Amino acid sequence: TLAHFQATEVDDFRESEPGKIPHEIRRGELSLFNEVPHSHYYGTIDATPLFLILLCEANIWTGDHEMVRRILPAAEAALSWIDNYGDIDGDGFVEYGDDGGTLKNQCWKDSGDSISFADGTLATGPIAVAEVQGYVYHAKLGMSSLFDELGDADRARALRAEADELKRRFNDAFWMPEEGYYALALDGQKRQVNAIASNAGHCLWSGIIDAERAPRVAERLLAPDMFTGWGIRTLSAEMGRYHPLSYHNGSVWPHDTSIVAAGLARYGLYREAERVIDGLMDAASAMPDHRPPELFAGYARGTSKFPVPYPSANAPQAWAAGAIVYALETLMRLHPDGDALVSDMPPVSRPFSISGIRYRDRAWDV
Repeated sequence: TLAHFQATEVDDFRESEPGKIPHEIRRGELSLFNEVPHSHYYGTIDATPLFLILLCEANIWTGDHEMVRRILPAAEAALSWIDNYGDIDGDGFVEYGDDGGTLKNQCWKDSGDSISFADGTLATGPIAVAEVQGYVYHAKLGMSSLFDELGDADRARALRAEADELKRRFNDAFWMPEEGYYALALDGQKRQVNAIASNAGHCLWSGIIDAERAPRVAERLLAPDMFTGWGIRTLSAEMGRYHPLSYHNGSVWPHDTSIVAAGLARYGLYREAERVIDGLMDAASAMPDHRPPELFAGYARGTSKFPVPYPSANAPQAWAAGAIVYALETLMRLHPDGDALVSDMPPVSRPFSISGIRYRDRAWDV
């Protein structure tokens, strides 16, 4: 479906460019009469590398090379968008402009005030947010493995070299040694946007962070200004724009927290990952029908008996529902290994089982 809706032309109204994957598709009177661009709206820079990651995951879990070959032209177009349209100023990072589009910020934190310096000053573009560089790194490494499987060693080697170079440059440009953490973004003047935010947890998830720095990043993510006890705040409580009832500046998003937990586990920080997952599961258990909402308030656990609701949060919401499934995958240390699905989880005091996990045309029980 994403490949079907992939952009094929430049359209400033819809912010589309060849190879770009849509941000959202909405049907209604306003979009029908082109009053708003949402019939096919492309105002995001993360959907395109995430599409490639999704393709690689689908290949691993299904082993369906026929599907991969069918979607490969869309994948090539997405890679082309990353290297050409995605890198606005040719500095090797993917960024979005500051030209008054429908959405000012075109990352997952897409509210107008979500990218700010520690003192609360808003960043101006072009803006290269940290996690998108990680997504691109993850996408290029995944596609290099996929091309190896398909017998295109030269293409695989080139993408691997591009990913390695991006990782080196990212760790040079985004690392804040005095904070022991990564900048939220680079602004239009290539200054580090020095707010402490959850985005670096996505960088753990992608693998772009240097291994020796991961423990310091984990320590910061689990500090009281970031970890509420229920989940990871989108923005540190010490930052100028922090508010626990903001949309992206201090609230907790279950999907965000689940990605952070998976990132911690990727670097072998299982105790930290399990602590985050325990908090998220406790939060979900306190929700009506055990249903996690899109987001909830960033108040510290202990200030109330349950997570404080965000007034207009969507519930159900696909990201939030997926967060619980992904947290379980992380907790079980579940991973594909050829034709087998393997759990590396050690013995636990409260055993549990899950039945019917689909992997390569079989249902697996763990």
